[in-house]
Amino acid sequence: MIVGFMPMKIVIHGKNIAITDPIREYVENKLHKALDHFNGWITEVDAHLSVARNPRIHDTHVAEVTVYAKGHVLRAEERSENLYASIDLVADKLSRKVRKFKEKKQAKLHQTPVPVPSGEWVAPSLERSPELPKEVVRRKYFAMPPMTVEEALEQLELIDHDFYVFRNAETGEINVVYERNHGGYGLIQPRGNGQPKSHA
Repeated sequence: MIVGFMPMKIVIHGKNIAITDPIREYVENKLHKALDHFNGWITEVDAHLSVARNPRIHDTHVAEVTVYAKGHVLRAEERSENLYASIDLVADKLSRKVRKFKEKKQAKLHQTPVPVPSGEWVAPSLERSPELPKEVVRRKYFAMPPMTVEEALEQLELIDHDFYVFRNAETGEINVVYERNHGGYGLIQPRGNGQPKSHA
């Protein structure tokens, strides 16, 4: 179901739940208030509401929202025992992300760009042993314009993920930035062109 707040478009999807008029209006009002700071340059807001049908899962109601703006993507996800609570939580998280993003952008206008350190990136830690899914359950397609490592790190903070895949503006290659287990960030690059081996 699609609802609109001019000039941005809000798309609401439901999984294991029907998107009723009260739910639609609640999501619409909450997201509109949270995204007023972005008024004028948001192109689309994608909201996914779902309910897990697993008795072993405590927080079964999930609200995931992705905001597509001009050249930027922001994402937030929250879960709880109640759908409306999850919507409240995700809207609050998005509001904080928007405020932080705007403050960062405004600060950059008054600062000299700081070069990103080179040669300090390491391969991911192998301490965690996640269980991989047996099949692909969802596919995502998105544009991948060239960007610097610094810009990729900024995107990583905005999308609320552990990693971010991007095309490196300097090399034209696909790279991955990620959060390290012990703090800081890492960069994964294709080996070649005389690059040194990565260290854990």
